Amino acid sequence: MNKESIMSQQGNQADRRLPISAGLILVVLCFLWGAQAVSIRFSNQGVPPLMSAAVRSLVAGILVWAYARFKGHGVAFPPGQTRHALVIGFLFGLEFLFVYWGLAFTPASRSAIFLYTHPFWVALGAHLFLQGDRLTPAKIGGLVLAFCGVVAVFQARSPELPPLYWIGDLMELFAAVSWAATTLYIKRISEQVRLDHYQTLFAQLIYSFPMLALAAVLFELPANLNLSGMVLAALFYQAVVVAFASYLVWFWLIHRHTVSRLAAFTFMAPLFAVILGGLVLDEPLTLLVWVGLACVAGGLYVVNR
Repeated sequence: MNKESIMSQQGNQADRRLPISAGLILVVLCFLWGAQAVSIRFSNQGVPPLMSAAVRSLVAGILVWAYARFKGHGVAFPPGQTRHALVIGFLFGLEFLFVYWGLAFTPASRSAIFLYTHPFWVALGAHLFLQGDRLTPAKIGGLVLAFCGVVAVFQARSPELPPLYWIGDLMELFAAVSWAATTLYIKRISEQVRLDHYQTLFAQLIYSFPMLALAAVLFELPANLNLSGMVLAALFYQAVVVAFASYLVWFWLIHRHTVSRLAAFTFMAPLFAVILGGLVLDEPLTLLVWVGLACVAGGLYVVNR
């Protein structure tokens, strides 16, 4: 092997490492996503969950379109590639359909454990379908350690299970698989079609809206709405801060880094949700919470070292 090949290999390996700046951005994103779990508790007091998800997608989609226009970018997919936008929107809508509907059957603590198996499905899918993003013993060990941390946190507050909890568990698992499929599909087509993060996020939000709106009509109407200030503030947070701003940054990262390393950080979101639940909703913070946080931090180090 000549010197140029060795240097090229070393450069490729360096490119696959996450820079510190990207890691810090991901921590902030996970904090915002964890806070969303608390905000949904408030918005559910006045607006049904599927209706909230549909409104969030529509409002955030309009904001992405307006912001992209302001920055001089288009949001439409290239001619002949609209089918990819439809698939992305369908997968995104499927994810949140299962997330919100599953919570009607299983407690939030159990739902988070199943939903955040997402990094496992991403790592497995990336190994099978993406070039240069293979599973390694270290990566597997780090993911397992981080997931053990999530389990430890939620073992600290196990509520009494409702009769049909297993239906909700399966729905949250399907949501995790749909989330992973969305991430992998975007990464795969971005290697074949020139797309930016405005286009991919807009496709998810706008093309998922019809599915979520139809689900809300079928399963939640007629609905009694209570649009208090707290409910409106929670909906604003979900639509503007999370679905618009944080997702825009997330997909900007997806276009620039290996998805399995990015996905590993999502283990932190449920931990932030538990901690914020303790601070905002007066839920107890036990020793297991801090043990879980240490396991997640250790798992992230192993995955990204």
